[in-house]
Amino acid sequence: QYGDYDPNVHKRGFLAQEELLPKRVINLYQMTPEMWEERITAWYAEHRGRARDEAEMEYLKIAQDLEMYGVNYFAIRNKKGTELLLGVDALGLHIYDPDNRLTPKISFPWNEIRNISYSDKEFTIKPLDKKIDVFKFNSSKLRVNKLILQLCIGNHDLFMRRRKADSLEVQQMKAQAREEKARKQMERQRLAREKQMREEAERTRDELERRLMQLKEEATMANEALMRSEETADLLAEKAQITEEEAKLLAQKAAEAEQEMQRIKATAIRTEEEKRLMEQKVLEAEMLALKMAEESERRAKEADQLKQDLQEARESERRAKQKLLEITSKSSYTQSMNSSTTALPTDLPSFNLISESLSFDFKDTDMKRLSMEIEKEKVEYMEKSKHLQEQLNELKTEIEALKLKERETALDILHNENASRGNSKHNTIKKVS
Repeated sequence: QYGDYDPNVHKRGFLAQEELLPKRVINLYQMTPEMWEERITAWYAEHRGRARDEAEMEYLKIAQDLEMYGVNYFAIRNKKGTELLLGVDALGLHIYDPDNRLTPKISFPWNEIRNISYSDKEFTIKPLDKKIDVFKFNSSKLRVNKLILQLCIGNHDLFMRRRKADSLEVQQMKAQAREEKARKQMERQRLAREKQMREEAERTRDELERRLMQLKEEATMANEALMRSEETADLLAEKAQITEEEAKLLAQKAAEAEQEMQRIKATAIRTEEEKRLMEQKVLEAEMLALKMAEESERRAKEADQLKQDLQEARESERRAKQKLLEITSKSSYTQSMNSSTTALPTDLPSFNLISESLSFDFKDTDMKRLSMEIEKEKVEYMEKSKHLQEQLNELKTEIEALKLKERETALDILHNENASRGNSKHNTIKKVS
């Protein structure tokens, strides 16, 4: 219905409108519809790539082992008038209690039945082993007996046909079917490989595009850092020039002060007052000259520091240009890689109807050989489905903790008892037959 699993198509909620399970099963477990959908989707994804006919066959193989699968039930009475149920399925005839449709009391496999007939409302089953008593029962209506006999004939015919040696035509058809299956398998594998290669190419392309964007961002950041470095270098150069000019100006003033001091010293003032004033002026001139010298020295050191900062800024600018060059070369290589990766690539048994009586005789073929073939097929299938059974058991274990025991029906309880005893559909039939 939904095709192969695709995470881009089958997103959360795509099963919201579907009735995937019976309401009885949903009510039996303490799980929301979202929880059921999550588990079903997980299994759906696990079987990704499986063909539709293969999936249907695996589903039927699991379903056929359920106790009530393919069983048609009819209300009957034995000679004592006890109410019973007759079950007809692909394996044989089974007698059940009305309250337990899972475990038969008596079973008659098709390869152990010699004759089935009815007269009016009485139905007779004659086993192949003459030591076993004939089983008779009564149904409610004559037409029910007719329906039961038709089901018996059809199921027995299919049972024997499946176990006969294949005719040449059937063998050819099976060989063609195997070849067709192998061809389809190879085609699916080829498509899967192409899909994987396409997905890998898309991931590579996305990675290259992401890397290209990252390189572009790094180039933009490097350009901005380079511009900031150039601006800083210009500012430092301008400040260094100003500081150097200030230092020259201070040195000139210091020289002028020294000359003034020498001139004052050379001027002789005879009077004491003039001497005192002269001494004070000389002291002030010396202090001013000392201060000017200290300021000149400080300005000179500041100019040297600015020159060093300018040199470091120019070195930072050189490294930024080198990084930009490396990023540009990486970007061109990534674009070339991106451009190179985008271009990817019987007999049928007879029966007689006389007035209101009908009899059906089964041919006594090699039943032991058929039974061995049936058992062999079962063993082979169980080996193949071992992994699937492990998955089913794991799922049962997970959801068992969420089951609401008070909502279990009588059939649920019987099924749990059979499972705890290790009774399956097939070994139960073997025990009671």
